[in-house]
Amino acid sequence: MKLYSRFSLPLVMELLQRFNAFLTETVHIEEGDKVVLAVSGGRDSMLMAHLFVTAGYDCVIAHCNFQLRDAEADADEALVQDYAAANNIPFYTNRFDTIGYAEAEGISIQMAARDLRYAWFESLRQEVGAKWIAVAQHLNDHIETVLLNLTRGTGLLGLQGILSKRGTIIRPILFLTASEVLDAVQRLQLSYRDDQSNFSTKYARNKIRLEIVPKFKDIAPDFEQTMQQNILHFQETNALLQSFITPIRERLFIHRSGEVVYVKKEEIEPHTNNLPLLFELFRPWGFTKEVIGDLLRVFQGEPGRVFYSDAYALLLDRDYLILRPLDAKTEVTSIPINRGDTVFSFGRKNFTISYEEKGEVCREHGIAQIDADLLIFPLHMRYWREGDYFVPLGMSGRKKLSDFFIQEKLNLFEKKEVLLLVNGNDEIIWLVNYRLDNRYKMTGSTKKVFTLVCK
Repeated sequence: MKLYSRFSLPLVMELLQRFNAFLTETVHIEEGDKVVLAVSGGRDSMLMAHLFVTAGYDCVIAHCNFQLRDAEADADEALVQDYAAANNIPFYTNRFDTIGYAEAEGISIQMAARDLRYAWFESLRQEVGAKWIAVAQHLNDHIETVLLNLTRGTGLLGLQGILSKRGTIIRPILFLTASEVLDAVQRLQLSYRDDQSNFSTKYARNKIRLEIVPKFKDIAPDFEQTMQQNILHFQETNALLQSFITPIRERLFIHRSGEVVYVKKEEIEPHTNNLPLLFELFRPWGFTKEVIGDLLRVFQGEPGRVFYSDAYALLLDRDYLILRPLDAKTEVTSIPINRGDTVFSFGRKNFTISYEEKGEVCREHGIAQIDADLLIFPLHMRYWREGDYFVPLGMSGRKKLSDFFIQEKLNLFEKKEVLLLVNGNDEIIWLVNYRLDNRYKMTGSTKKVFTLVCK
């Protein structure tokens, strides 16, 4: 345990008192909870780590080296490792190919670093059996986030700033201002390192920190405390709004088939002149107010229009609005099925194959019984295409799949997911989970049955 001078001891006691109060009353950490401390080597995270260690919490230290600043990054890592060793705290580090990841994912370096560190922190949390991941953001980060969100038009939700707890992520020094952090590390003589990129005004957040906030403090010296109260009011107002919105959403939004959500159009129709309400209802799926406005303008029009957020698609169908996640990008539109294969996967489905002697006809959903002697290998499983046709079971004439879909009242999302089992001569054998082709059914002359089960 570090020996403090008589000068610093009162500071330590006061900080610990405020720190423990914030953890128990705001973050709601319980005695015995294990914590992963995300420590970069900067003053904020070094103070956070020191408070946890001094308070006697069960913790481990995690450090990310993004390999973006060469020797500087290595020096950061060495500082954090030395601190962990001096205080007998387990130390974990990870070196990331941040640039390679950013290029592969088509995202910014900053976003890549964020994705990589939080994914690793969560993996480490589970590995060491910790309950929380502690991130060192302080009150000024909180305020900067609100000001930044004002420039982005994020509305009331953005005015909440940084939450002290979200999922397993906690922010234990959110009660401290930047000046309090600096004063504490200096008086406690804690070693830390500055990332020089934090002083560049080419980044919007830095510009707010270095240029905008000081001007506010010139006007109102207690700006930080005032903003802290304002943010609390914003959070309370948003909580009140959500207490009104959530029951409406739970009543109107029907979850089916995993992540697919249905909303009856007749339930939405009375509210089509209330853009703020509908925007809040669809906000959890990332739809902007502009997109919801576009939806409302064509609400009474022809079905089939699709509206997008970054991660979801919203279909305006005949009787429903249908929400579903966007499909992952893939180049695979068809796969071969060879003689002897027994299992395979395609799209969102898993399949098993078996060969059996002819027996009773199985009418269970998701099972196709096919005359094995008619098969030409390799078969293929693929998505449907415009112009595809088949001979529906029980009929003698062929039918376009597009007409069959209309008859079955399939919506656009359902049509996009239709899978076809196709013979080696390119004839359709089975519209998976919908209809067998009449040409491949079992007959009196069938000897062996090819059974395909879709799960």
